[in-house]
Amino acid sequence: MAERVVNLDVDLLRAFVTVVETGSFTRAAALLGRTQPAVSLQIRRLEDQLRSPLVDRKGKGVGLTTEGAALLPQARRLLRLNDEIVSTLGEGDLEGEVRFGAPEDIATMHLPGILGAFARSHPRIKLSVTCDYTANLLDQMSRGMLDLALIKREPVGPELGVRVWREPLVWVALDASIVEASPLPLIIAPAPDIYRKRALSALAEAGVAFRASFTSPSFAGQMAALRAGLGVGVLPAAMAPRDLTVLGSPLPALTDSEIALVSARGAGGPAALLAQEVLRSLERGPGSA
Repeated sequence: MAERVVNLDVDLLRAFVTVVETGSFTRAAALLGRTQPAVSLQIRRLEDQLRSPLVDRKGKGVGLTTEGAALLPQARRLLRLNDEIVSTLGEGDLEGEVRFGAPEDIATMHLPGILGAFARSHPRIKLSVTCDYTANLLDQMSRGMLDLALIKREPVGPELGVRVWREPLVWVALDASIVEASPLPLIIAPAPDIYRKRALSALAEAGVAFRASFTSPSFAGQMAALRAGLGVGVLPAAMAPRDLTVLGSPLPALTDSEIALVSARGAGGPAALLAQEVLRSLERGPGSA
């Protein structure tokens, strides 16, 4: 009796991996440029092909069965191989442009390796990167100027992008003795920067007097001011450099912010590929859950 041969559909595997990485059929549909029922149907077709349940639909959110957990790393390898082959041979539809946005500090810290690897794997896809504040990035996306953006947001539900990681924030300065100054000199970005909002709210609630000693929209400018000893600033814990001091009491604790990936409505093709690469690379980042 001939052995049953199954030829896996790459589109079905891509839908499966995207659902798992976003934790939601709805968010996966947005990244893939499909409807939620269409993505759900793709997962059922994959389950039919493999004759195994892959997604546990009983609980809240997206859970994997034992078979689904075993498939996930293999599906990721197959997708990477597929994309490498298509890119190398110069065939298929892996071409076009992705307009991507991110705040300057995130772009500086986390994106060079990801974007470089993506550009090498997909040389026919043009990357256009914009660095700006979250509010400006969201405005540009609403006006059709961006396809994808990493944004800083308040810890919220899935209504504003796919959470990539939760970001602990810390106070930093050149020397800890600066906390004795009154009013406390602050190095901050202009409104509506979320770290500025965190700093001002925490100090006001704690009754700590402060003044803006240095204001700059540039991350590099703020770092230069910190290293010059001009004041206290707020940074993600993972980005606090060793030549600066992380400050604790008597400064108040700062609440976390979140980094999320937002996709324009209907953004598929090259934008969906980059979204998946960003999620794969950063979902294990600081404070991820």
